[in-house]
Amino acid sequence: MVRKLITTLFPIIILNIILGTAASAQTPNIPAPPIIGAKSYLIVDATTNYEIGSLDPDLKLPPASITKLMTAYVTFQAIKNKQIFLEDLVTISEKAWRMEGSRMFIEVGKKVSVQDLLMGMIVQSGNDASIALAEHVASSEFLFVDLMNQSAAQLKMTSTSFQNATGLPDQDHYSTAYDLSLLAKAIINEFPEYYKWYSTKEFTYNNITQKNRNSLLWRDPSVDGIKTGSTDEAGYCLISSAERNGMRLISVVMGTATPKARINGSQAMLNYGFRFFETKKIFTAEEEIINIKTWKTASENLSLGVSDDLKITLPRGSFDKLNKDSDVPLQITGPINKGQSIGEVAIRLGEKTLVVQPLVALENNPNGTLWQQARDTIQLWFE
Repeated sequence: MVRKLITTLFPIIILNIILGTAASAQTPNIPAPPIIGAKSYLIVDATTNYEIGSLDPDLKLPPASITKLMTAYVTFQAIKNKQIFLEDLVTISEKAWRMEGSRMFIEVGKKVSVQDLLMGMIVQSGNDASIALAEHVASSEFLFVDLMNQSAAQLKMTSTSFQNATGLPDQDHYSTAYDLSLLAKAIINEFPEYYKWYSTKEFTYNNITQKNRNSLLWRDPSVDGIKTGSTDEAGYCLISSAERNGMRLISVVMGTATPKARINGSQAMLNYGFRFFETKKIFTAEEEIINIKTWKTASENLSLGVSDDLKITLPRGSFDKLNKDSDVPLQITGPINKGQSIGEVAIRLGEKTLVVQPLVALENNPNGTLWQQARDTIQLWFE
């Protein structure tokens, strides 16, 4: 660690900068999350990954058609990498045409664009569309499943195994609420131009109009996605996401007994999260947090900040009790490059450390003139 290295070389000065009154650092009292009749659930802030509430979030369960989120994710990656294009016309195989379960009613031998297949899978949950996309991306569903599991590994979905592109039952096909929240977050953050399709309420193909099975899209205007799933083995599942006042939550509800239970449960989890928690930006990227003295440099002062926006999720009413502590070396000599880690800033609530972030130089500060270096060398002797 840079900070540990620095502390062996220089004395440390600790700058305590109070964000708010710290007389009482206790978090406000909040109720427990609602009971929703699910086998597993998780609600997290999509930006900070703060867990607002959960029930067995690491329980391995069949994900049913929520699987199609990974089918979409792999397809989006292929489009991003210019391996396929939205305008591509896909010849529908007999396997895709014969798929059981929910369908967009594509016909064998017909040519359908990748974009229409994506809409048929996202809005209508078409198993036939899922197979057609898998075959177009990887030439077969078998090879496509390998890409699905590779992507799951890259997203650190460590308790997930995919065996098909549709979510049809298989004993080795499973995931968890936690893993699926990672997948939903990846789609939202990496592919916003495609994520908007998950808010589409209905889609018409082959003169057949089908409505999105996520009825929260009609009930709650803040909800803009993301996917339902159901089989006899999985029960009724729903990943939903909503944004209110700049705060985005992801709710994963798995294994409810009825479609109504998954909708009501998801709505209850979202309302709970927004009601009792809030996310705020603590620091803006490249905004000066502290200004320190430097030695043997062209400028005697250096601005330090964080390289990325720092946001925190806490129970409502907690932010006025936060402290931030900045640790930087007492003696810093040049040259200093922009982005160089100089120390760190810690955000604390009482005695609990919430997050520690590196402090970086916000500008270059090269070596000073020979006179500046000689002068500072003498002054440092007396320091």
